[in-house]
Amino acid sequence: MKNAPLSDALALRATASTFDAQRGKLPVPGDPHRSPDAVAVARQISELGKLITDLGDELLFRAADPDQAPHTARVITNFAAAVELAGEATSAVGAVAHQLAFLNQTESLRDQPDARDARETAVRVMEEALATADAALHDGANSLHSASTTVSPASVRLQAACSRSTTAAPAPELPPPDVTTAVAAPSDRIARSR
Repeated sequence: MKNAPLSDALALRATASTFDAQRGKLPVPGDPHRSPDAVAVARQISELGKLITDLGDELLFRAADPDQAPHTARVITNFAAAVELAGEATSAVGAVAHQLAFLNQTESLRDQPDARDARETAVRVMEEALATADAALHDGANSLHSASTTVSPASVRLQAACSRSTTAAPAPELPPPDVTTAVAAPSDRIARSR
């Protein structure tokens, strides 16, 4: 069964939107409404795992098709690249969960100098991991959006515009210059500026 370019473009676009949605759910250190907490991070890891499963299903659906359309190889390539980026984001969010567990475990020791240094390091590692996840999800969304435009068929309006004649209509004639308003500069006068 051949997939139509339009259905593949829509699948790529929908997956790109899922990447964007996951990016919007990433915790933001210091933001009281989106600060990292263990439950939200664990939930996001589950959602990213589902995204990877969905990407695998998209790949399997197209790779197993014995009658692939000419554009299908590009679609498979883009979904495969998205799996890699989703995996990178999932791994980074997993690192955030690990650091949050460490911070939770050492909460009672936070006043001790050694624990304070380790906790500050954990926060920095968490911030770097969130930046990595954000970049991977951003790259995945952009890549899939771009891929959807290369796979999608030209719009009906574009097809209609391309099918029209390229012969240009004759340009309208310019009216003769108005003799009463056109003043020619005398040829013996030279204009100089300072």
